[in-house]
Amino acid sequence: MNIDGALAALEATRLAGYIRGSLYAFPFLEATHVVALATVFGSAAILDLRLLGAASTGRPVHQVARDVLPWARRGFVLAAVTGLLMFTTNAGVYYHNLFFRVKMGLLVLAGVNAAAFELTARRSIDEWNTRRKAPASGRAVATASLVLWIAIIFMGRWIGFTTTRATPDTDPGVNIEDLLPK
Repeated sequence: MNIDGALAALEATRLAGYIRGSLYAFPFLEATHVVALATVFGSAAILDLRLLGAASTGRPVHQVARDVLPWARRGFVLAAVTGLLMFTTNAGVYYHNLFFRVKMGLLVLAGVNAAAFELTARRSIDEWNTRRKAPASGRAVATASLVLWIAIIFMGRWIGFTTTRATPDTDPGVNIEDLLPK
């Protein structure tokens, strides 16, 4: 089976059809995805700003990390699950969308960036944990993290503006305007 066949099969699943046809499912997933992404970005930004010496400088880095990273992990898992569920509804369109592909690439880079922190500055955290700023490698990773997450958010918004929930040859079955008072 080629990629387009696999994407069509994914779109044809019962779950994808339910989400696509429901008045509430897709908007609920989308709103949850946004909240989860805000949690990831907010948590990452708190740690990144601490590494840069711009916030929470009175607290050790390891303490800030201990407080925010569990939230970032939970938010990321929730964002991934809701994103995957939304993807199933129109997989072929999303897969071929440039902004979706760029967003996925940026997510990979964000993971590589986090690994870079673990392999560089994190290894010597005991030496600089209470200093105002992280060493240069930590600050570089923090800056890259902020730039990457902001770019991920922008790409996500552009996905929404360059795709539709239903393909032209399908009827979602519900028109929100029919539910509004006349």
